[in-house]
Amino acid sequence: MRRTPQAALALLFAIVVCAFAQSVQAGIFSGTVKSVSADGKKFTIQSLKSKKTKTFQLSTSSSVSLNNKPSELSKLQPGMKVSVFTAGSTDRVRKVIARTADSTPKPSGTKSTKPATTSRKSSSRTTAASNRTANSSETEWHQFRGPNRDNISAETGLLKSWPTDGPPLAWTARGLGSGYSSLSVAKGHIYTMGTEGQNEIVIALNEKDGSQLWSVTISQSVRQSSGNGPRSTPTVDGDNVYALGAGGDLFSLDANSGKVNWKMNILQQFEGSNITWGITESVLIDGDKLICSPGGKQATMVALNKNSGDVIWKAAAPGNPRAGYSSPIIATVGNVRQYITFTSNSVIGVNATSGNVMWGNTSSANGTANASAPVFAKNHVFSSSGYGTGGTLVQLSSTGNSTAAKQVYHTDDMKNHHGGMLILGDYLYGSNDPGILTCIDLTTGKVAWKNRSVGKGSITFADGHIYLRSERGPVALVEAKPGSYLEKGRFNQPNRSNASSWSHPVIANGKLYLRDQDLLLCYDVKAK
Repeated sequence: MRRTPQAALALLFAIVVCAFAQSVQAGIFSGTVKSVSADGKKFTIQSLKSKKTKTFQLSTSSSVSLNNKPSELSKLQPGMKVSVFTAGSTDRVRKVIARTADSTPKPSGTKSTKPATTSRKSSSRTTAASNRTANSSETEWHQFRGPNRDNISAETGLLKSWPTDGPPLAWTARGLGSGYSSLSVAKGHIYTMGTEGQNEIVIALNEKDGSQLWSVTISQSVRQSSGNGPRSTPTVDGDNVYALGAGGDLFSLDANSGKVNWKMNILQQFEGSNITWGITESVLIDGDKLICSPGGKQATMVALNKNSGDVIWKAAAPGNPRAGYSSPIIATVGNVRQYITFTSNSVIGVNATSGNVMWGNTSSANGTANASAPVFAKNHVFSSSGYGTGGTLVQLSSTGNSTAAKQVYHTDDMKNHHGGMLILGDYLYGSNDPGILTCIDLTTGKVAWKNRSVGKGSITFADGHIYLRSERGPVALVEAKPGSYLEKGRFNQPNRSNASSWSHPVIANGKLYLRDQDLLLCYDVKAK
């Protein structure tokens, strides 16, 4: 592992957490708010299942969001549903996610009719709207990498181990066509992208049985030697869904019917050129802004009005880098809200209000493909890529309306080619090339454990466990603990295609979803 002159800072950071570093495990507590202290520092929640109460105290590094927007603890009211993410046995709060009662969809009170299965005519689109069901946003997955784009689900009550042949298969669906898009799940719908003939399409399926509700053609399919079809995942926001094709075609669609609200080609609009394996970014919705990265002469990143497609601001990074294969995340450091993404040559942070590019770091970038999204925790960003490059931790600090970045370390022990990474407590998990699931101490880069038995793949976390989907082999359930590798089950997906399994696994409403080109498998992972 190579260290920068900032290694002393990393060591100091490690000393602060060494008292509990080996015992920290991620914890998630879900329930309703019972009370909030007058000083806005402590709060008590009541479990929905056990009805027991538990009190938590915020720290300076804790974050609070209300209805998917940054907030303060004092804004929370009794009766609100809340999920508390802690660093484990210390009950040190990492983040609080809350929502008001009126932000949860209410059942219509009418019985749903049987959904259309394969028709794409307008009549099936009308039927689709009436079949959307009320689901808790807490257990949904409305965008790539989950509710907070961190590969973490707030679900609880899931299976702690799997039978030899894996969890029960609830249903399978076909007709998605080729492509590597993952899934978004919201309000009874499943959204993904695929191909039909020579075209790329956005598809809506019924969450109950996988039957198709509607599909919309958005562009011609981009032909690639590594596999045809779209790469990005649709983003659901309210009653709209946003999809970006491999050729740069961006569509806003009505989530109920598939009707086109507006469209544009971001490469043409901002003078960009397509990248080797096609545009892969899954767009980010933040308030009224849609964030995407055309990597063109006019803009590295842009903020568009999500309702019209009008330009709000354009951000130009030094050297006008092309788009990477990554997707942006949101981070707030001090009072500065920003969008962080991986371009073709660097990780950058862009001021969410002004569009100013505030900082950049090139040490985790390679010249071929930067595919994994950065991850953020406690004012630190970790980014990584394959092709022998490795990962880098930078510390962010804000003054006024700007943020600066200092490199803490670079490590060869996390060369994450694709499949993503996640942070639990003070540890980071991900696949290190050539295919070793690895846990490292985020503060120092030191390896806690590694295991190569499953192979390189995509990861998601839920209810104390990592779901690892190998690109060529099995799907495994691994206990998320820094002490040692502990596998709790694995199975081989049936009806495997010959393509690599690059679509990320999704966990929503007690189900595990695996997309394999034309095929979608839905597994029941809820404990009985």
